[in-house]
This record gives sequence, C-alpha cells and structure tokens, in this order.
Amino acid sequence: MPASDTPVQPPEPQHAARVAPRHVTVRDGKAGLPFSKGLMATSVMAAGLPPGRAFAVAEALESRLHAQGSSEITAAQLRELAYRVIDEEVGSRYAENYWRWQTASHRDVPLIVMVGGTTGVGKSTVATTLANRLGIVRIISTDAVREVMRGIFTREMMPSLHTSSFDVATLLPELPLDADPVIAGFREQVHAVSVGVTQLIRRAVIEGTDLIVEGAHVVPGVLALPERQHAIVASLLITVDDEQIHRNHFVARAQGTRNRGSRRYIDHFADIRKIQDYLRALALERGVPVVTSYSLDATVSRVMELVVTATTDVLPPRPARSPPAMPSHHRPHEPTVAAAAATTSPGNNPRGTRQE
Repeated sequence: MPASDTPVQPPEPQHAARVAPRHVTVRDGKAGLPFSKGLMATSVMAAGLPPGRAFAVAEALESRLHAQGSSEITAAQLRELAYRVIDEEVGSRYAENYWRWQTASHRDVPLIVMVGGTTGVGKSTVATTLANRLGIVRIISTDAVREVMRGIFTREMMPSLHTSSFDVATLLPELPLDADPVIAGFREQVHAVSVGVTQLIRRAVIEGTDLIVEGAHVVPGVLALPERQHAIVASLLITVDDEQIHRNHFVARAQGTRNRGSRRYIDHFADIRKIQDYLRALALERGVPVVTSYSLDATVSRVMELVVTATTDVLPPRPARSPPAMPSHHRPHEPTVAAAAATTSPGNNPRGTRQE
C-alpha cells in the first residue's frame, strides 16, 4: 500500500517556561533605570558589610528578581526586598542598618563626619573607604587645610603651621611653663587649622553637601560644629592601642609613598603616642566614640555603624514585624523590588540650599 502523501504534523508545542527578563527596570516616579548589581552592592555596604559579602547579597537579590519574572519594579519595593534578602542572607542587624540608612537618605540636612586620631592610625584609609560605601564624594584632610594656610601665612607670622602636629614646640618662641611642650604645640596648631576647617564645614552646610573631615586636628571640643537643625554631625576618634602595630603603620606608609620616609615618625613616636593619649582623654570627657583599630574591615564596620546610628537616631524606627514570605511570582501590589537601591547613591541625593 503506498505511503500517504499527507505531511507529518509536528507535535503540539509544549507551554514554554517563563524566561526571566534580561533587564529589570527600577522606577522612581516616572524615571526608570536598569537594576544594577554594582549599585545595589554599594548600597548594601552602607549596612556595614564588606564588599565581598555585599556583592553576594546583591547577586541573591538579582536572582530573586529574575525568579519573580518581573520586568519592572519601584524603588520603594526594591528597598523592601533588599531588606528581606539582607535579613535572610546575613542577619537582622545588617538589615536594620540598611533600612535606617535608606530612610536617612531622605533627610533634608547634610551629614558631616568628623574622623580624628593621631598620626599614623589609618584615618585617611578609613575615611576614603567610608566615603565609597556611603556614596559621599567630598573628603577634606585637615593636613591639606594646613598646607594651604602655610602658603598664606609665613613661618614668622604663624610658625605653628610650618611643621608636623607632633613637632610644633620646636618652632614656638614661648610655651607655658606648666604645660607639656608636645601637647601645647599640638594645641597651638589645632587652633590655627581649625579656622580653615570650620569655614569648609560651614560651606558644606550652606550647600547641603555631605562631607567627611579627617585629620589629627579633629579634636573634641575645639571645632565649631553646626547645630542639629543645620546638619547631622557624627564625630569619632580612631586609636591604635598596640604600639607595635602603630609603629608598623609608619613602615607601611613609607613603602606606599614616594617621599614620605618613616624615620621622622619613628623618631617622634613617643610624642605621637602622647598626643593619642591626650585625644583619647578629651574624647572620653566629651562623649565622643573611640574606635580602637586592629584591622581595616573591623574598623570600617564599626565606624559605619556609628555613622548610620548618628544619622538615624532622630528618625522614626522601622515598625517591628517579621518580613513576610516572598511570593513565587510578582503581584502588582506586593512590595518586592525597587530602585537600583536605588539608582542614586544616598550621599548624592539633591537637597535644597539652605540660607544661613
């Protein structure tokens, strides 16, 4: 019997599995940007997580988005989902820190972070890392302020500006008889530099710009800091209690820079330690937090926690509740995913300029 000429029909196609969208758009109002794992990791770092763990959280969040099959999400939903994922992946402490910082990003006054400490405790490294994790773009070193001022005032006019903070006494013609020369010289330089630093802080407040000030001249009780209604000020002091670790910092500094030898710092090491003791006593007297530094990650994590707490202690707390279980698919009114945590770093949020 001849074969049938009827063409063989292909089998009915099976229902195709839902394919995760290539991009998830995060919307804040009408504007929308693609979800960024890198931006989300930066946002999560504000909770105090190191970069590696923050990126792992961002990857878990991205996977959750794709599993839901959503192609679009709001910024508020994304923050809610990020809170849940952080809680699940690394714990409630970091989830609460994240939520508080996200809430604080909507404040209408700038954040001024004051990082003090004697020479060689790692202030610049901590301040740079802190700025990166909080999205703060303006950092001022008090040593840079001193350098500018010494270009204006000659050695004869203001001798305290023309040497290191631990060596000022050698340039001063007169010192109080009952004062320690190292501390007296240090205080002389601090008062001179504080004039320039105060003006830079004042400018940041007028512009509404977040700012980190770091340096040995950030001394508790000396600088004129803005009132709470004009700015949120987070002050702290970094110390290195272990003398050998502190000494090793100068050796590492010499290896990492071209013209900054360690010999001079080692020769004045006892004076540098004396200034640290003086700063610590002032901090304890004024209620300024003291962060003892042993490792960079631990120090940055503690500093982040102090800054976030100082920024949010005037904000209403997040209502206590257990995060609801995430749905297996997107529901229009379910808080799920939102703005690239958003698409703007917290430190760069625009604010209206205030008048003095």
